[in-house]
Amino acid sequence: MAEDTSPVPSTPPFVEVFCEISGKDYRFTAGTKAEFAVSVINRKLVGSSKSKALYIEAVKEGEEPISFGDGASLVSYGHGWRLKTVVDDSVLPGTEKEDTFQRLFPSVLSMGSKDSKPAKVMKAEVEGDQSLKYIGRIMFAFVLMFILGGLFTIALENLPKLILLFNNPSM
Repeated sequence: MAEDTSPVPSTPPFVEVFCEISGKDYRFTAGTKAEFAVSVINRKLVGSSKSKALYIEAVKEGEEPISFGDGASLVSYGHGWRLKTVVDDSVLPGTEKEDTFQRLFPSVLSMGSKDSKPAKVMKAEVEGDQSLKYIGRIMFAFVLMFILGGLFTIALENLPKLILLFNNPSM
């Protein structure tokens, strides 16, 4: 067999993104869209925290951070640079700051990539689940009413026999 004499690439074929919320490094292939990476990280954080990653940036001590927008491809800038998620815990529903982030990174706040469900669809599913619970409770109430109605009907039909039983002292 012939040996492959091509040079070994000096950089790995993946990039690592450090998540501040979980404290883990997530690996993605070089060139992965930042939007997809953020959505994957947020999906893995769903149960563990209410915070979520807003976007990814490259940081190096003494240098200005480089932010990756939704359509940007993730790349490694070399020695000393590290990709990390940016988290904002102070985002509260109904605040002006939330609107700013919604305009800057709309896909992140709607839970990410093109293959994930938008926030409105997720809200509709939750409302659908609530309406099914409501209908189930109404059905349970009707069944309970019919059972109680049947018991009272039987009791009233047998009431004359019960009265005669107590009024007859010879027994």
